[in-house]
Amino acid sequence: MSRLALLGGRPVREKPFPRWPVFGEEEEQALIEVLRSGKWGALDGDRVKRFQERFAAFQEAKFGVCVVNGTVALEVALRAAGVEPGDEVIVPAYTFIATATSCLAVGARPVFADVDPETMQIDPRDASEKVTERTRAIIPVHLGGHPADMDAIGELARKRNLMVIEDAAQAHGAAWRQRRVGAIGHLGAFSFQSSKNMTAGEGGIVLSNDERLADAAWSIHNVGRVRKGEWYQHERIGWNLRMTEFQAAVLLCQLERMEEMIRLREKNAAALSRLIEGVPGIRPVGRDPRATTHAWHLYLFRYDRQAFSGLPKESFVRALQAEGIPVSPGYVPLNRNRAIRRELAKRFGVGEEAVPPCPEAERAGDEEVLWFPQRVLLGSPRDLASVAEAMDKVRRHARDLVRASAI
Repeated sequence: MSRLALLGGRPVREKPFPRWPVFGEEEEQALIEVLRSGKWGALDGDRVKRFQERFAAFQEAKFGVCVVNGTVALEVALRAAGVEPGDEVIVPAYTFIATATSCLAVGARPVFADVDPETMQIDPRDASEKVTERTRAIIPVHLGGHPADMDAIGELARKRNLMVIEDAAQAHGAAWRQRRVGAIGHLGAFSFQSSKNMTAGEGGIVLSNDERLADAAWSIHNVGRVRKGEWYQHERIGWNLRMTEFQAAVLLCQLERMEEMIRLREKNAAALSRLIEGVPGIRPVGRDPRATTHAWHLYLFRYDRQAFSGLPKESFVRALQAEGIPVSPGYVPLNRNRAIRRELAKRFGVGEEAVPPCPEAERAGDEEVLWFPQRVLLGSPRDLASVAEAMDKVRRHARDLVRASAI
């Protein structure tokens, strides 16, 4: 049997997976057109307006407001929703840090809810237990492109009078019960950062079906101006958070590829699941049948170290990476994040003992959950087969790694 690459053997694959981003002559021509037009900003050109209308329609929303990035999109959505200093916002513990820091940016306290152990989405039951008289909003995160349980979140919000702001940064094209995410709640925020399934390097958008909320988001992102108002008519405090015409030009082209790429990722994710289910100790993270379209920004799976001779998760990650497979250990739960804990103590007097544990998120971060980036799902059948081959190779030689680490 061949040795593990981490121990000097030949890796399963030396050829990289498909590159990201995907682009073509369309993006190149669109950028040249913007350059030559001299209309580089959203106030002068029409591409930002066109893109926000088309993307909103793509996600089945009435209104869209393009901004500089996904983190800002969350912050703008929170401000438009009326979240103020001292309010509380329920967020899942297992998510990117921006979900929490956007709350801090508006002076609100993020309160962490645990995740469902099967899907890794926010657990509505745990979220309901975290609601207090100060809770103003809840942010369900469509982690990895899998929609959160919007039925239960919507019911909770109605009962407790909460604003729902969807963090759809990873969920372009995802759908819950055949309805695309982003405007199922009151507002939604998407990202077009470099790794995302649609990208212009950076960028974001706020979606809503509520014209009042959309107008508020538009004003906040445009220095407090009002639609159809005078140039120096600033009705609220706002900032220049506008997207450029260059970004919108690229995103208009990216949007044309979305349906095809969604189908490819769905097809390849199903194929990859069949392959890795044949490896003892590896199991795909579950999918709610109501998640009728999964965007597959991330492919999440569970790792059982006992099937790998007790090999710790971090060692499994290093071994798989050495075999040429781009795997990530995933997030550190935010209820454990040192920077977040310091801010909670400094701003709200919340000591470490007052930050409740989130056992499922912590178990996932410490021991079980890993993921592949979406570009793995753009590969060929042979590429996908190499993932399972590498996993099984590590399993068969895991004892060698355990022994080597003990020396």
